[in-house]
Amino acid sequence: MTIEIRNETTTSVDEREFVELARFVFETMHLNPATEMSILFVDEEAMEKLHVQWMDEPGPTDVLSFPMDELTPGTPEHPAPEGLLGDVVLCPSVAAKQAATAGHSAVEEMMLLTCHSILHLLGYDHMEEDERRVMFDLQRKLLLTFLASRRER
Repeated sequence: MTIEIRNETTTSVDEREFVELARFVFETMHLNPATEMSILFVDEEAMEKLHVQWMDEPGPTDVLSFPMDELTPGTPEHPAPEGLLGDVVLCPSVAAKQAATAGHSAVEEMMLLTCHSILHLLGYDHMEEDERRVMFDLQRKLLLTFLASRRER
């Protein structure tokens, strides 16, 4: 698995944490070991440009997902084919504001957004209530299981 991380902000990011989370989600969703993905951390100005360009919405957002090979989750018997999953673009300053409102750390918010975005790259969505329930339940399970496994080490 190749997970490329690039931080174009002044925010300190523990890249290893995000690579470990992505690998955990990849393994849990039975993605091919040769799957590739990138995570880019950008400032509000860069995020606003992307948000306007791709979503036609003003202002910066927390995270954007850019799928590439339209991979979907596999199974233990039939892992997903190898390919380029896509790009996750995160804005740490927007995530920090959301974290303050939610009552947890900016790192926890960025990890939640990373997990959320990977699920989007795998075809999950939350436009309809039933889709939302499936995606958010899976997101919660993945993140809590990952965090619990880290505490055990």
